[in-house]
Amino acid sequence: MPSDVSPTARALRALEILQTRPGTTADQLAEKLGVTERAARRYIGILREAGIQVESARGPHGGYRLRRGTRLPPIVFTQAEALGLVMAVLDGQPAATEADDPVGAALGKVVQALPENVGRQAAALREHAKAAPDRQAARPDPATTSALVAAVAARRRVLITYRSETGNAWQAEVDPWAVVVRYGRWYLLCHSHRADAIRTYRVDRVRAVRQTAHEFEPPDDLDPVAALEANLGTGWEFPTHVVFDAPLAEVAPWIRPPMGRLEPSGDGCVLVGSTSNPAMYAQEWLAAVPFAFRVQGGDELRAAVAAVAKRFAAALMPQDG
Repeated sequence: MPSDVSPTARALRALEILQTRPGTTADQLAEKLGVTERAARRYIGILREAGIQVESARGPHGGYRLRRGTRLPPIVFTQAEALGLVMAVLDGQPAATEADDPVGAALGKVVQALPENVGRQAAALREHAKAAPDRQAARPDPATTSALVAAVAARRRVLITYRSETGNAWQAEVDPWAVVVRYGRWYLLCHSHRADAIRTYRVDRVRAVRQTAHEFEPPDDLDPVAALEANLGTGWEFPTHVVFDAPLAEVAPWIRPPMGRLEPSGDGCVLVGSTSNPAMYAQEWLAAVPFAFRVQGGDELRAAVAAVAKRFAAALMPQDG
């Protein structure tokens, strides 16, 4: 921690540590704060002088902890933290510049509670910064998201009701491993018991969540982001099989994870996956790949590519007269 950090700021950081890790010892606190053990004890003293009840105990299970029922002071932001929070909110929710937006209303309350010098900067940033909405982003229902996160934390299996982009609805019993935010969209990474496989579901398309009594253990080596990237293109209604004559190394930068798995094949490569929306797959994803390709599998995708080809061919037809 930089040497110009004030004792009060370090004391507040010590408070945060005790909130999240009760039983933290003086040497552990010193290490996290980047100070001596003696200085760490001094910051505990500052908290006690401020009326915060910090208890200490000796022995192998000792350390500092907050007394149960302790009333904590309001959250204190530095200017950098406050501006970073406003920027993150505007980046993820452009409408938060409007007071009638629920997230905007919450942000306004946070800004109003800030000290004057910090709040003035944050308010100016919120008022004058403008963000363009991401058309690919999707806002899930907060209650649904909260229910899934609670199940992830409790390691409880859930029964979800899901509606695909094409309108098909079904129920699935899944072990919710993680909720992952990727490029403005929220995904549930889970193990589906119906498919006995890893599945990824858009949280904004989950219509209901019911937690069951069954517990589960996620994989020990789980990397949620990597697992999501690897499985975005699997498990959907319509299979896809696309062959490229160009080398894999040249094609790979143009392939999004939801399109499937790209594998070498002779002098070229093959893309194997699935989709719930063949029309989007054809006209938005495949059309953007600047290499010749052949659709060898997936009747629905073949029909969608044919429709796009027909539309583009019609654009080149000579006009009458």
